[in-house]
Amino acid sequence: MSGSGSKIDGRVERGNQTRRLVLGRTMDIASVEGLDGLSLGRIATELELSKSGVFALFGSKEELQLATVRAAVAVFADRVVTPLNDVPPGARRVRELCRSWLAYSSGRVFAGGCFFYAAGAEFDARTGPVHDAVARTHRDWTAFVEGTLREARAAGELAGDLDVEQVAFELIALMETANAQSVLHDDPAAYAHAERGITTRLLTSATERGREALTEGT
Repeated sequence: MSGSGSKIDGRVERGNQTRRLVLGRTMDIASVEGLDGLSLGRIATELELSKSGVFALFGSKEELQLATVRAAVAVFADRVVTPLNDVPPGARRVRELCRSWLAYSSGRVFAGGCFFYAAGAEFDARTGPVHDAVARTHRDWTAFVEGTLREARAAGELAGDLDVEQVAFELIALMETANAQSVLHDDPAAYAHAERGITTRLLTSATERGREALTEGT
């Protein structure tokens, strides 16, 4: 029985390794060429895998696309959200979240810049499961930024009458514009412009305590 179990465990681990290999490649392809650039045959050929093996893992192009979106969410969370675990709620946490996002984009964690900006532009006018999955990531990100702003407001570091939805919209717009200009024009200065704009917007919305937190160490 133990020998049979070892064989099964071995096959599962090999399958998991293949899945990670495939998704690592599909995320980079999709960030540059779009999710429509993915196909089971192409991935099998590029990674020198059997097409039947790739098909067994994903089943269809649509499932490959959906799995790629889910994998990108995990990478995004690790690179953008996790670094803030030790930063307490407040104005500085909002700014550090935005800086983390800008570093994720400028560092080309995905070859084409922000994976979700590219996927959103590709699927914004479509319908179906992939559109819904991409739209959900955008809603979740907006909700996270809004939640971080609300925490800072509750901590007394942003104005009590702060329009959270409006400020979140502006911060995300600055980040996405920096990503778009950097990718299109190979212009890294766009990130510095975005960071200055974000800091200025937060300073105008901050209480005295919040402004102290934002300027501390700068």
